[in-house]
Amino acid sequence: MDEEGERKDETQPRRAHGTRRRAGRARGNAPAEESPARRSRRSQPANPEPESVRPARELLEGILARMGVMGAEVRYIARTEGEYLEIRGPDLANLIGRHGHTLEALNLVFNNIVNAGVRNNRRYYSIDAEGYRARRADQLKAVALAMLERAVREGKPQMLEPMLPSERKIIHLALADNPYVKTESTGVDPERRVVISPK
Repeated sequence: MDEEGERKDETQPRRAHGTRRRAGRARGNAPAEESPARRSRRSQPANPEPESVRPARELLEGILARMGVMGAEVRYIARTEGEYLEIRGPDLANLIGRHGHTLEALNLVFNNIVNAGVRNNRRYYSIDAEGYRARRADQLKAVALAMLERAVREGKPQMLEPMLPSERKIIHLALADNPYVKTESTGVDPERRVVISPK
């Protein structure tokens, strides 16, 4: 409200002024429209993209275009479990696939192309879509800790559900330095799973 509006309110009867304040307070409960500057800051990558990542990002953008995934944006994000290329766009459900299987296949093909002919210093990226794999990684870490406690409490191995290779890796890494349990993978894909055993 401008200064002129504030002066007008001061001249109004007390009752009307109080009514206006309550109405304004009610309107304040509605979510405010996000400013373009704030929206721009929120859309910025969480980490600056290293120059060495640019060819990989451009390769992924080209693959997505050939797959018919239109309007997608690819951003580089460094996480504790590795380097991610995150895809954002209007409708990525088909790209993720059932239980993330399409995304896993894309990840495998992409990393094979990136490392074709490379003997040393191979670089592996996790391709994510709308944060699906990041959320799944958090869920798997929670599962790993729960199964760790159960294995120690019951004193016997705990077998997890079948998982994709990238998901099994998250479990192994989450418990790699734990002094109370060890992990191993058993079975054959697609039924291969992690077993957490007390030491």
